[in-house]
Amino acid sequence: MIPADKQTKEQKQAVIDYKNIRKVDLDGPPWSVLLRVPDLVVPSLQLRLHNQFHSVLSPKLTELAIIIAARNFANHYEWDGHSEAALKAGLSAAIVAAVANQRRPEQMTEDEAIIYDLCAELLHNQTISDRTYNRGVAKFGEPGVIEAASLVGYYTYLAMIMNAAHTPTPFVEKSASASVPK
Repeated sequence: MIPADKQTKEQKQAVIDYKNIRKVDLDGPPWSVLLRVPDLVVPSLQLRLHNQFHSVLSPKLTELAIIIAARNFANHYEWDGHSEAALKAGLSAAIVAAVANQRRPEQMTEDEAIIYDLCAELLHNQTISDRTYNRGVAKFGEPGVIEAASLVGYYTYLAMIMNAAHTPTPFVEKSASASVPK
């Protein structure tokens, strides 16, 4: 975090805007990293709040998309928090462990398999096949496909920014199924 007495006028305004929106202090990653470019804080926060409160995808599927992106970029900060959130949202420990080990999970539900395939194809091929797109639209509608893509893009963005800044993870205890290999 940039100390308050070292922040520019624009950074101080971003901190105020963040607190007005979230009702908590801006005091940690990814926000403290984004504060280096203060104009990114509020738009990035707005995407986060949409993902958290207004997604057409269930929390379980949202967390699956997030951990796929976090694992793809070996971002421990996002992985640690969201792998635990994925378990709490109902994703099985076996699925979380498979994602941690960069394997396609076995025994996924249909909706989990569609989200997994969509996210994995986007990350590895930079596009999705017609088959995956059509499966996604049939299950979640076009908004669901776009939201899955948005989640992968947003958490890729955060992972890249925090990886570039060498952001350490604050989480000390990690479950065996949730720890990400380096």
